[in-house]
Amino acid sequence: MNTKLQVLVIDDDAVVGRSFDRVLTEKGYQVSTALNGEQAMQTMEGKNFDVVFTDIKMPGMDGLEVTERIKARCPWTPVVVITGYGTQANEVRASVLGANGFVRKPLTPEMIESVTLKALQDRDQTNEEVEAPVVEKAVKAEEASVAKTEKAQAAPKSAGRALKDIGLFFASPFIALGYVIALPFVGFYMFAKLGLEAHSKKQTNK
Repeated sequence: MNTKLQVLVIDDDAVVGRSFDRVLTEKGYQVSTALNGEQAMQTMEGKNFDVVFTDIKMPGMDGLEVTERIKARCPWTPVVVITGYGTQANEVRASVLGANGFVRKPLTPEMIESVTLKALQDRDQTNEEVEAPVVEKAVKAEEASVAKTEKAQAAPKSAGRALKDIGLFFASPFIALGYVIALPFVGFYMFAKLGLEAHSKKQTNK
């Protein structure tokens, strides 16, 4: 299983692609190159890249159009625009199209490495910001489900307790009446019992 981070470099100057390949391969990345936008789109078919670098001045499809197409297809993939023709207008347009960075040639090895790391950090931060509300929503949904289940389980118990209380309420007068009716019989029984015990004791003393 290939766990290397995948980098795509799009530039009509093959030297730029080789520079990225030399610097990033030593750092554990796997670098693919394309000489124009059309070739880049074909390279991306069925393959996910962690970072894409694109030149802005190329024959056919320019780097800004490449950025727009990549963002439409893979909005989570960071795209860094590199050029020797940097203008403020291009920077603004690149930013509007969703580019994650805009750097000017010539690129040093240190710049290539730092820009790549920055693009990956931006990607991870974006993913966390997108996932956090989803996770929070899932947790709340689970808590609501548990509360609903507990409420449903408690409902029969509450209903049974209520019925029992109602039954006792209506039965109380009859229970009290039973005690009133039974009291004379209990008293007669106790009186008779004491009388028999006294008679028996008297017979024994004779």
